Amino acid sequence: MKQSVLRPMKHILLILLLALGCVVHATTKPNVIIFLVDDMGVMDTSLPFLTDADGKLHRHPLNEFYRTPNMERLAARGVRFNNFCAMSVCSPTRVSIMTGQNAARHRTTNWINPDTNNAGPQGAPDWNWTGLKKGDVTLPGILSASGYETIHVGKGHFGPRDSEGAEPMNLGFDINVAGCSIGAPGSYFGKMNFGGIVEGNAKGKKAKQPDGKPKAAVPGLEKYHGQDIHLTEALTIEANARVAEAVKAQKPFYLYLAHYAVHAPHQSDPRFADHYKDSGKPQQAQNFATLVEGMDKSLGDMLDQLDSLGVAENTLIFFLGDNGSDAPLGHEHAVACAAPLRGKKGSHYEGGMRVPFIAAWAKPSAANKNQKRLPIAINAIQPQQAAVYDMFPTILNLVGAENPAGHMIDGRKLDTLLTAKPDTTRDEKFLMHYPHAPHRSDYWTSLRDGEWKVIYHYFPKEEASGGSHYQLFNLKTDPYEQSDLAKTNPAELKRMMQELIDGLEAQHAAYPVEKGTSTPVRPQLP
Repeated sequence: MKQSVLRPMKHILLILLLALGCVVHATTKPNVIIFLVDDMGVMDTSLPFLTDADGKLHRHPLNEFYRTPNMERLAARGVRFNNFCAMSVCSPTRVSIMTGQNAARHRTTNWINPDTNNAGPQGAPDWNWTGLKKGDVTLPGILSASGYETIHVGKGHFGPRDSEGAEPMNLGFDINVAGCSIGAPGSYFGKMNFGGIVEGNAKGKKAKQPDGKPKAAVPGLEKYHGQDIHLTEALTIEANARVAEAVKAQKPFYLYLAHYAVHAPHQSDPRFADHYKDSGKPQQAQNFATLVEGMDKSLGDMLDQLDSLGVAENTLIFFLGDNGSDAPLGHEHAVACAAPLRGKKGSHYEGGMRVPFIAAWAKPSAANKNQKRLPIAINAIQPQQAAVYDMFPTILNLVGAENPAGHMIDGRKLDTLLTAKPDTTRDEKFLMHYPHAPHRSDYWTSLRDGEWKVIYHYFPKEEASGGSHYQLFNLKTDPYEQSDLAKTNPAELKRMMQELIDGLEAQHAAYPVEKGTSTPVRPQLP
């Protein structure tokens, strides 16, 4: 009798020990956060990214204008890249992060208009306007299958309204807060219901969908409606709450916190307005700066939360922008809003594609086993070029997950670069394909290869390229793209154009078309 009682007790004890072992194993997996800022370029911060001719960090006037102490705090714990590239508009970058693919390959080559196919008058008719859908291979989908709690907070913009991609939970996320088809909020203010209808305020009313809901209202935040709270703050509260729930459940988490800030409308965040009122900058530029500072406060609140939960040492953070700056500080092709870089969001210059990128363990610790697997340099700068799709293979490798067979990726692991050392096994190519209009620059493709950059204009205009199909820059001797070498260096131009053409063909790119036809227009060698 005694032996028969002990046997089931031993069996129960064994089950409990195995379960405890699974919990311990789960909680030692690294947590991962992608902190994505909308329309934030590499110069929209007090943290300097650009270096001088000797490779030393150099502060520029815009670094003195902005206030981002928590970006400085994060960078002190990790490595920042000063040649990190994103697509020049938002949805292409977001799909690249999700898939590890270049936009030319996944074909979401323009921002997704929620309601209308916005290919453009001569835009590629076979571009991927519908974005992502159920069953697509995605980073959160792989991580969810690997035991992670996958959390989406903020802007989605992965597909048009009423499509499968409009709901992040169709794309591998276990939780979605505030993500939908829209690319910008109707309002940043809780008192305006984040773009919803406000009774008695005709100016606050927005165009409505057939079901009566406002088209640009941020969903899922109804409990904050009518409150004096900023959208960035509400999203931060929600993100921290979901992280706390995952930690309590002893599950590793993947948090994709994609702020709507600092996208237009550039409505001033009143918490920080006094910091810029005497700056001498236009009011809209001051408003933009308050959105930047509000985003930075969110980063600080998240770092504090990770510390308080005791998971900072085991949490990897990638901080980045989704395209170049949209600061209202000058002409889109000038050295202005991203000075000293030329151009801005949507343009073919570096100001349209260079974004801030910081990688750091939230609390560096040489003893942490995951930090041993992926060591990150402390307070370091990495000048070698990398891009948004590189996070996909880096994260999968860290967590021990496999990229599914048959899913082609363009990204390469960042492991060596994160140590602030050069990686001689990587090329330094970045292909940016925009077969659309209208935007700051229309119908173009660019290719960076090391110090060289070529731009092809399918339908050249005088303002954008002097009426030429071709622009060629040497970013080593001319980092601010002031001297077009297309006419004076024909051999280099031809070499770079051949690489550009080969790259587009290899990725099965979609092309713009001849006016009034469906005939694709491909780039031509000079």
